[in-house]
Amino acid sequence: MSRTPTIDSCTVETSDGVKLHTTIFKPNPYEDEEEEALGEEISKNSSWVVVLVHPYSILGGCQSLLRGIASGLTRKGYKVLTFDMRGVGRSTGKPSITGFKEIKDVVAVCKWGCENLSVNKILLVGSSAGAPIAGSAVDQVEQIVGYVSIGYPFGLLASVLFGRHHKNILKSPKPKLFIMGTHDGFTTVKQLNNKLRSAAGRVETHLIEGIGHFELESPAYDSQMVIFIAEFINSL
Repeated sequence: MSRTPTIDSCTVETSDGVKLHTTIFKPNPYEDEEEEALGEEISKNSSWVVVLVHPYSILGGCQSLLRGIASGLTRKGYKVLTFDMRGVGRSTGKPSITGFKEIKDVVAVCKWGCENLSVNKILLVGSSAGAPIAGSAVDQVEQIVGYVSIGYPFGLLASVLFGRHHKNILKSPKPKLFIMGTHDGFTTVKQLNNKLRSAAGRVETHLIEGIGHFELESPAYDSQMVIFIAEFINSL
């Protein structure tokens, strides 16, 4: 059975001087003989860091919502970074309504991870409003090699706030996975499919039958998200 991840915290500074409260999840080594296979998995995954981007700051989004996913991925051998975007928790600055200033936050954390965690590959994962923000950062960091969205708000109402982000992830050639519940209140399955028809590069979807937007964000689905994310990384 896997051990509890090692959890530390640090401050990451953005290009415009905002200081972000960031949490680092690292795998513990496996020493028991019966856990040798798990130890090999950790070694294989040690070149990766998964950066998780939390839901909309203005509606209470924060990094603690992603703790379950972070812990689950760490138990599979991945280093994981979560952080509070500007104006959230102990991070300085003020949140923006459209999430464009927060792109700098994502870029800063990704670059910090490469420089300080001895990794050369990043998987960027955004949840809810964190998905369009993360999507706009994908092509700004060379080491980002894949992107996962959990409940991307592609719908008409959400597009009033986040519509200008859409083209950034859709035009990116980097592999993309979109996870969504079929009863998502912000985006219908038809809207998702229509958007993804224009997407460049490799695009995959996982639709979870009968699940709504906020249900998908709940801890009840953390383990399922971990499985989807880990399978996607293994395919890259």
